[in-house]
Amino acid sequence: MPENLNLLRAFGGFFFIFWTAFNTALVDVVGSEQQIPLSVVKLWASAFGGEIKSIAAKYSGSQLLQKKYKEYEKDVAIEEIDGLQLVKKLAKNMEEMFHKKSEAVRRLVEAAEDAYLKHEFDADLQYEYFNAVLINERDEEGNYLELGKEFILVPNDHFNNLPVNISLSDVQVPTNMYNKDPAIVNGVYWSESLNKVFVDNFDRDPSLIWQYFGSAKGFFRQYPGIKWEPDENGVIAFDCRNRKWYIQAATSPKDVVILVDVSGSMKGLRLTIAKQTVSSILDTLGDDDFFNIIAYNEELHYVEPCLNGTLVQADRANKEHFREHLDKLFAKGIGMLDIALNEAFNMLNEFNHTGQGSICSQAIMLITDGAVDTYDTIFAKYNWPDRKVRIFTYLIGREAAFADNLKWMACANKGFFTQISTLADVQENVMEYLHVLSRPKVIDQEHDVVWTEAYIDSTLPQAQKLADDQGLVLMTTVAMPVFSKQNETRSKGILLGVVGTDVPVKELLKTIPKYKLGIHGYAFAITNNGYILTHPELRPLYEEGKKRRKPNYSSVDLSEVEWEDRDDVLRNAMVNRKTGKFSMEVKKTVDKGKRVLVMTNDYYYTDIKGTPFSIPVTGLHDLEHPDVSLADEWSYCNTDLHPEHRQMTQLEAIRRYLTGKEPLLQCDKELIQEVLFDAVVSAPIEAYWTSLALNKSENSDKGVEVAFLGTRTGLSRINLFVGPEQLTNQDFLTAEDKENIFNADHFPLWYRRAAEQIPGSFVYSIPFSTETSNKSNVVTASTAIQLLDDRKSPVVAAVGIQMKLEFFQRKFWTASRQCASLDGRCAISCDDETINCYLIDNNGFILVSEDYQQTGYFFGEVEGAVMNKLLTMGSFKRITLYDYQAMCRTNKESSDSAHSLLDPYNAFFAAVKWIMTELVLFLVEFNLCSWWHSDLTAKAQRLKQTLEPCDTEYPAFVSERTIKETTGNIACDDCFKSFVIQQIPSSNLFMVVVDNECFCDSIPPITMAPIEIRYNESLKCERLKSQKIRRRPESCHGFHPEENARECGGVSGLSAKPSLVLLPLLLMIFSR
Repeated sequence: MPENLNLLRAFGGFFFIFWTAFNTALVDVVGSEQQIPLSVVKLWASAFGGEIKSIAAKYSGSQLLQKKYKEYEKDVAIEEIDGLQLVKKLAKNMEEMFHKKSEAVRRLVEAAEDAYLKHEFDADLQYEYFNAVLINERDEEGNYLELGKEFILVPNDHFNNLPVNISLSDVQVPTNMYNKDPAIVNGVYWSESLNKVFVDNFDRDPSLIWQYFGSAKGFFRQYPGIKWEPDENGVIAFDCRNRKWYIQAATSPKDVVILVDVSGSMKGLRLTIAKQTVSSILDTLGDDDFFNIIAYNEELHYVEPCLNGTLVQADRANKEHFREHLDKLFAKGIGMLDIALNEAFNMLNEFNHTGQGSICSQAIMLITDGAVDTYDTIFAKYNWPDRKVRIFTYLIGREAAFADNLKWMACANKGFFTQISTLADVQENVMEYLHVLSRPKVIDQEHDVVWTEAYIDSTLPQAQKLADDQGLVLMTTVAMPVFSKQNETRSKGILLGVVGTDVPVKELLKTIPKYKLGIHGYAFAITNNGYILTHPELRPLYEEGKKRRKPNYSSVDLSEVEWEDRDDVLRNAMVNRKTGKFSMEVKKTVDKGKRVLVMTNDYYYTDIKGTPFSIPVTGLHDLEHPDVSLADEWSYCNTDLHPEHRQMTQLEAIRRYLTGKEPLLQCDKELIQEVLFDAVVSAPIEAYWTSLALNKSENSDKGVEVAFLGTRTGLSRINLFVGPEQLTNQDFLTAEDKENIFNADHFPLWYRRAAEQIPGSFVYSIPFSTETSNKSNVVTASTAIQLLDDRKSPVVAAVGIQMKLEFFQRKFWTASRQCASLDGRCAISCDDETINCYLIDNNGFILVSEDYQQTGYFFGEVEGAVMNKLLTMGSFKRITLYDYQAMCRTNKESSDSAHSLLDPYNAFFAAVKWIMTELVLFLVEFNLCSWWHSDLTAKAQRLKQTLEPCDTEYPAFVSERTIKETTGNIACDDCFKSFVIQQIPSSNLFMVVVDNECFCDSIPPITMAPIEIRYNESLKCERLKSQKIRRRPESCHGFHPEENARECGGVSGLSAKPSLVLLPLLLMIFSR
């Protein structure tokens, strides 16, 4: 069916896929007397079904709308969409969009490199620049602060009405850096030339949002200029060099082994600094990198013993897993570095030969308080003369007795040496290694364009302000490195910084023609690592309303949402950038995960050139009715291209486009033609609804409050039969009710569910609230409108009503009092205490019960024995679902040791204690420091309940369509419980009448509560080791023969033996 075709689109690194036991014996009692007459229940069901369908059809106008579409049957051609052709066309359009973003960034690169080339460094340069923190700030006398001149800020709708300056950029400097440092002042001065390019880029492509330059010196130039505010501690911790877009653009993928000295001399503050150094190194690793951590003394201790001898991908989950294990490290014994180096080299060599990992740069990070040797024999054996594995050494503590050896090890292996004395020194010193790894790329002058995975940036001021109003926004960044072009510094490979621009993920989805994807169609994207960029099932936040990010939201694999693809056929094809089609049966949850739709999806996919992504595809006046609306997130016309169009609604843009008043407007002509057709065909229903409202008698159907309509082109109509203030559900069909309106991800829930019903029937449901009670006071009814009478005909629209729950239930109880006896006396009635009557839907949720509090509950929770029997008889079936993005509550022992040291006050106090210790007795530094520091590192063992990522399994239930009625008996402890279930005609509802005199307490209720999937240690280890297919970045710059390795962290003070310094060089000469 054309409307059900799923189109998968792939663009570069994103993939858009279109679519979208009980042990109790339950036995039949053969020949037992039937206590509940089936014929009576059938009568009740028929009476209620006829009544409620009559009301729903009357007030929704379904028959009128079906008739109107039939009138145009001969004028409409049904064309089946070629999925592969459509996806290829969309991929080409996507390529053009990405190319525009990349070209904007390339212009910034050229301008920055030219400006630096013309600049001469001036150590005495005085330059008043716009500091983003100080702008518009005055002192007590009313004068502007230094670096805080007047900076005009005006709210701008394109930037979500944030106060910005679209003529100038401003500069943020991290709190821990001096904002008038000569290196920063010079960098800010020459980068002022970017202002002109920022503005020019915005003029060329008005859809651009934030553009910026992150300097290798640490400052961050952002356009448009915006005011930055410190946190509650007066600190701005943001450092652009720690951002993924910076690291990914500056360096190539890498395999890293981190060696941590845990010998006895590392006790106290030194071990704390070492752990923080490891943590900071982990912060610089991304999804394209691989790593492992080994602690050593006289023995080797893998931080994660399960991963002995291998490396793992540096995704967020793996990095957090290792961080947790760092707390278990303690110092004792003697440090045997030679054993650790041998292990590290062997592991990198063997891992590289497996074909896994980055297959690019390799490095060993050594964190220690000293080395008694230079270990040149080990380097000669494994690393010379090519020196493909870089050695980065971090000397912990103030002592410099063994510094020369560590310096020599770094310099002789194209690495870098640095000394870290305090916690405050950690971040800046760790960053040095990134500039070393960037050298080959700089020397090659390769400006690789990188696209990051989707992320939520809550650190920038615009993100913080937007979060308060709209919730956190998913985005991707396109970035490119900036190099020094000065000939005299070519061999040094000087990285100047990285430029970039943000692209909100929702902007990418605007290019997808939702109306061509079918009712259940949707789009999603994945990166080269198989992680989701965007997907309707991606849930990055938890605790709704609090806007908290899940810790692993940016590394959710496609296989965790499209989990029916057990063999990863679809995932692997997309990662490998193939073009093709794939079909599979899927189970999609709707209505806040309470209901499930089982269907077959067709996926069409191709890649997008130039990116790391792949994608999986007349009657104007009738649009101007006040009750007509269009899907806000659909793109009928592109109103972002020109500033004068940004204030337009989609309706206004269509009107101007059709009247020729805006020749610059770019619109989807095909979509506009089809939405105009829907507007014309559906227009008569407005008059029909109005006549119903005017002719409503005092006592007739007062419970019907809203009628609504939606078409496949995103057009909606709504009619209120009561005043807005009288609506029982005020949020229905508003922006707050996201599941029931058209958006970029899906059609409304009532539309999708109606399309799954038999033509001419209505689907009824109680909306679920986000609260645990799931209480609702309304019932929604909807039905699909087809173009033809054929069952396979395309669904062109859906209509429905919303009514009061009390009104709906009253109709049910009235029908259940009817009987066929001539004297009017009924043998049985729902009023009898001997039976319980329920009305449930096709997913087993209660709409009507004698106990009102049970409304909205799952039937199995109330009548577990009956639901159990229905499952064994096949009237309902259980479908097992999985959630790999769940958050589970867990009790865990917590310690404030690490956090206390990161707290500014505790860190300061610890530093003071350490300094005092050194002054009092230098020779016993380690023991005394440990004594002073013990109160901060001692673990405060206590249980703390936290939410942590987990995997869960939970059931959903669906009725079997072919079974219309069923009777049954259940053997309980000392009685038999009988029941009757009867389908309500032309609906998704069932009447269930249950014997209330027999209690089956021994049979537990059936719940839909999720159960956490527990993995034993062996399985946990296998999951850590398992590596899914991924596609490496196309470029690698891990080595360059012209690289100047003498810039390695203070080599001038080296005192290593000359023969050792010359050894690598001699080996290289003789190897030629």
